[in-house]
Amino acid sequence: MASLSLEEEYREAFQLFDTVGDGKIECSESGDVIRSLDFNPASEEIKKVVIDIDPKGIKRITFEEFLPILHAVAQKCPKKPKPEEFFEGLKVFDKDGYGVVLSGELRQVLTSLGDKLTDDECDVLFREVEDKKGRINIEEFVKMVLSG
Repeated sequence: MASLSLEEEYREAFQLFDTVGDGKIECSESGDVIRSLDFNPASEEIKKVVIDIDPKGIKRITFEEFLPILHAVAQKCPKKPKPEEFFEGLKVFDKDGYGVVLSGELRQVLTSLGDKLTDDECDVLFREVEDKKGRINIEEFVKMVLSG
């Protein structure tokens, strides 16, 4: 089976978000489509590009109108990190080298840097991986985050 060209891959992802079947998506869904293509743009980056096209947040756009949004955002943002890169980034917080981080430290980072999470979002995120002592196994956390 031949692999899809980039444009075909982009079109396929776009079509998944076309819930009406008219060849259009809500302009506000552009970020979701872009993220589904393994790009990791900050919400603010998406807003900067989309606001010029759809200042009122109500426009439906075609694939051809979506492509410039994708290209503008893709030039400024990286692809999603590989598990090894994510793991290495979290090891900075593993002071003792046991493969665990304190949930309080991780919460501080997640609620204050980049696309900030709320405390409630951190609670949901940590629920499955935090032990009774407030520690999070880095490997389990990376697997959980990257799987869903």
